[in-house]
Parts: sequence; structure tokens; C-alpha cells
Amino acid sequence: MGINHWPEGERPREKLLNVGAQALSDAELLAIFLRVGVQGRSAVDLARDLLSSFGGLRQLLEADQESFCTARGLGSAKYAQLQATLELSRRHLASQLARGNALTSPALVRHYLSSQLRHLGHEEFAVLFLDTQHRIIRYESLFRGTLDSASVYPREVAKRALELSAGAVILAHNHPSGVAEPSDADRRITARLKDALALFDVRVLDHFVVGDGEVVSFAERGWL
Repeated sequence: MGINHWPEGERPREKLLNVGAQALSDAELLAIFLRVGVQGRSAVDLARDLLSSFGGLRQLLEADQESFCTARGLGSAKYAQLQATLELSRRHLASQLARGNALTSPALVRHYLSSQLRHLGHEEFAVLFLDTQHRIIRYESLFRGTLDSASVYPREVAKRALELSAGAVILAHNHPSGVAEPSDADRRITARLKDALALFDVRVLDHFVVGDGEVVSFAERGWL
């Protein structure tokens, strides 16, 4: 039975309009994106099939073009549409953290950093540079690593902070393994960066480690 024959309260689009997107399952949200199913399968059925085939929503959204386009019910047009949607989401978050705005929401910063780093298949180390009033100057990715490591040089971070006249920074990096728990090496490099930047009166406000669905804050752990 097609979705248009379902009770109105069970149709994903109508359900979203009536109770909000947060009330929908991954399959229902994906069904709205797909719009139509395939022969013998409704959009919701197809969405469930795709989530099962890819191993979950994150794996589907982060699939490479070839894997995505060859899946049943998808294709290059859907891939382009998805990439545009994801980029709009990232730009929306970036606009909320626009240059000159003071940081007022730790949750927004966490969400923004996660959107920038979580999907990467390699380790990347980034810095959010702030002025002395904790207003945003710039977000920059400074070091890129392999699957499980990145070489971070405190001298380069300090140099960039001075170039931007930063008074504070928020550090961030991802764990491609998906496990956000900081390593001993993460704690050591954070201490080195904190000491190096303190020589120039630049404060390290936090260091976020981004994993698969979890973001660990050094500040919240009392490590800064």
C-alpha cells in the first residue's frame, strides 16, 4: 500500500508538519527526502532498506558517491541533493557562529565543530580563534593526519593566533574510529598548547574531541 493510502497521522510529511521533525524516526525523515519508493516498496520501506544496507543513517549520509549512487532507489540526482542539503546545514551553523558574534551557546559550538569534523575519514585538528571578548574571529583546520593520528605543532598554532590577534582559542579534533574518549596523547598535546599559548596571553577555553555521535569536552572534564 502506498503512503498516500496510509492514515494521515502516519504519513511522514503530514506527521512532520503536525508534530515536528524531531518526532520522526530516521526512516521517516529519509522517506521525506526520497519522496517516492520503488516498485513494491513505499518510500518508508525503501528508507528502512537503505538504512539497513548502509548500516545506519550516518553511514548513508557519509557514503561516497559511487556507493550512494549504485544503491537501489538513489542515484546521482539524489546524491547532489543530499550534498547540497548537508552543506546548507553546515553553512547555517557557520552563520550562527559568524565573525564578531560572542560565544553564548556551548551547545552550538559543540554542534558546529561536530558538523565540521565528524564525517572525516582522517584525523584533523582545528582551532576556533576568538578575541579577548570571546567573539569569533575565524575557524581554521590547521593539521591533517592519517587514519588515526595528526601531527600538531604548538608553535604553528601560536603563530596563527598572533597573526589573527586572538585572545582565546577553542581546540578541536576528530577520532575517525568514532570513539570520542581522549587519549593520553590528546591530553599531552593539549597541555603543551595551553603552555605555549599562555606565553602570548592566549587562553585555551576548551578542547573538543569529536567522535561518532559524541563530543567530549576537556573543560567539562576539568582538564583545563
